[in-house]
Amino acid sequence: MPGEVLIRQLEYLAALARERHFARAAAACHASQPALSAAIRKLESELGVTIVLRGHRFEGFTPEGERVVGWAHRIVAERDALRADLTRMRGGLTATLRIGAIPTAVPASSLLTEQFCVRHPQATVRVEVASSRDIVRRLAEFDVDVGLTYLDSDTTAGLLGTPLYREHYLLLTPSDGRFADRHSVSWTEAVGLPQCALTREMQNRRILDGIVASAGGELRPVIETDTVAALYGHVATRRWSCIIAHAWLYAFGVPPGMRAISLTPQAHGPRVGVVRADRQPESIVARALLDAISDVDVSAVLDKVLADVQNTLG
Repeated sequence: MPGEVLIRQLEYLAALARERHFARAAAACHASQPALSAAIRKLESELGVTIVLRGHRFEGFTPEGERVVGWAHRIVAERDALRADLTRMRGGLTATLRIGAIPTAVPASSLLTEQFCVRHPQATVRVEVASSRDIVRRLAEFDVDVGLTYLDSDTTAGLLGTPLYREHYLLLTPSDGRFADRHSVSWTEAVGLPQCALTREMQNRRILDGIVASAGGELRPVIETDTVAALYGHVATRRWSCIIAHAWLYAFGVPPGMRAISLTPQAHGPRVGVVRADRQPESIVARALLDAISDVDVSAVLDKVLADVQNTLG
């Protein structure tokens, strides 16, 4: 079958796998829904397998369809990588760097993207918030180029990781609240305050739950959300407190009327870094990012912000 037609069919299929809805997939491909459906049916006919489970709406893929979807992601991604490589050779990288980032690492992402954009001014960047589990899945499906996530056995199996920094935790609480005259508090004291926290779908929340449980307490937040920005929006009202990762201070600082207090004992926080798929040829844009940040000491930048905040506590 003509190569151009095949690639288009695979693009439609990859979009359907991503959107799980015929109309949304067609819109993402700037095509009509009948055109997308017809292309996928033609692909099924040419491959001799049923790919899509159809009812009144999209119902998933057959086992053979799941295999074809995997190949679709791979082939479309390789086509894009080839184009990016040739463009780079002609006069500079113009591709879009797609980063999947856990919420707690998003505030530090600008330390990476700034250097990438300086080195590749014709390129663009898209940062999307995702859970650590979703990042692993999206890397496997060629839906992102790199992940900014925790480096542990749950999130890096089969991936290549580049460490950036280790998380430290503080209590963000009203400056005129219960601990107005304290320079540090215990974990159990901290969770006794009305708290905001990420949802349990987020690995940061699971990490904090484990630390608090080992200290003999339980984190029972009043407010739960899946974004760091929403947490800051709530603590800015000075009605709630929040256990924060020190990287958040780099982007958001300490809101007026709040203070960041050390937690004791100091918890051994997890490492955060850049992960990419372990495959050859490697992603051109992923390699470009790693080369761009090779001289950036993210840990030192964030540690300085932490030290500056701690110095204000005396």
